[in-house]
Amino acid sequence: MAENKRDYYEVLGVQKGATEEEIKKAYKKLARKYHPDMNPGNKEAEEKFKEINEANEVLSDPEKKARYDQFGFAGVDPNYGAGAGGAYSAGGFDFGDLGDIFGSFFGGGFGGSRANPNAPQRGESLRTSVTISFEEAAFGCEKEISIERVEQCDTCRGNGCAKGTTAEVCPDCHGSGMVQQRRQTPLGFMSTSVPCGRCGGKGRIIHQPCSACHGSGQLRRRKTLKVTIPAGIDNGQTISLRGQGNAGKNGGPAGDLLIVIAVRPHEIFRREGTSVLCEAPITFTQAVLGAELEIPTIDGKVKYSIPEGTQSGTTFRLKGKGIPGLNGRARGDQYVTVYIETPRNLNREQKEALRKFSDTLGESNYEQRKSFFGKFKL
Repeated sequence: MAENKRDYYEVLGVQKGATEEEIKKAYKKLARKYHPDMNPGNKEAEEKFKEINEANEVLSDPEKKARYDQFGFAGVDPNYGAGAGGAYSAGGFDFGDLGDIFGSFFGGGFGGSRANPNAPQRGESLRTSVTISFEEAAFGCEKEISIERVEQCDTCRGNGCAKGTTAEVCPDCHGSGMVQQRRQTPLGFMSTSVPCGRCGGKGRIIHQPCSACHGSGQLRRRKTLKVTIPAGIDNGQTISLRGQGNAGKNGGPAGDLLIVIAVRPHEIFRREGTSVLCEAPITFTQAVLGAELEIPTIDGKVKYSIPEGTQSGTTFRLKGKGIPGLNGRARGDQYVTVYIETPRNLNREQKEALRKFSDTLGESNYEQRKSFFGKFKL
């Protein structure tokens, strides 16, 4: 039965404070001795081999080892000590799946645990934003941003102790940050894990705190960073700067800084992927006779010739005048849609000249008009 298990340290033949290397060495030695291939048909050796592997699985994993050191088998085996059907028992009463419910009422679970408060912890990631122009998004740029973040205290190097002093491992929780509390309930006695009151759940006590950070090991500072924004980035995309977020604890790595890019709308251009779109007005005469136009692009103005009889709404492509692709991929194209601007405020002579010109035209000069109205003949 589970209650007859041998202590995992005893199984591997090492002391409770054994190092990772000592545990690894002891496991290899015993595994070779009791391996089934070395003991064919030996049931006792087979059982010992299983026992050795189970012990090594727990003691070689820092998180499992910490739970085992604090709570024993209950910390690594949720069914340890359970009755039929895996029910929890307390004071001679079986609670079954109600264990978690009672745990929430009485301040903890049965044999529950939390991570070692002195283990390395990664710092939080931060998020900010930067606004850039359409052209800066297209060709890339460098920006300075200012953020407020948590950094490691330089005076104590993050340990929170005054120079020349060290923290004491809490004698109540032995560094785990948690203590067992036994409570009387209408259903019997129940044991729960609660934060240690002596160290506040930190697992250690600082008697002489650092004068700079007052024992926290960290300080909040404003930092200015230079950020390289790559060519081709789009509105809403995010740049991640590794290790530029809040500092970690207990030697853990810093978090990241996530920068969301906001691109200001352009007066002329729109963007679809790596394509640049714009509209250009042309005169009636240019549309009829054709013309050489000066078209604005993100590289500056370029000349483009439109043919005779260009219709309003026609789209032309300027190859390679779009947005560069991220990571050095090829540039997109620019698409220019022309529309005919109807002249206004004509004088009498201009109107008369236009009427005379119109009288010289026939249906053959208007192909689309002829096709459209021809479909509705009665």
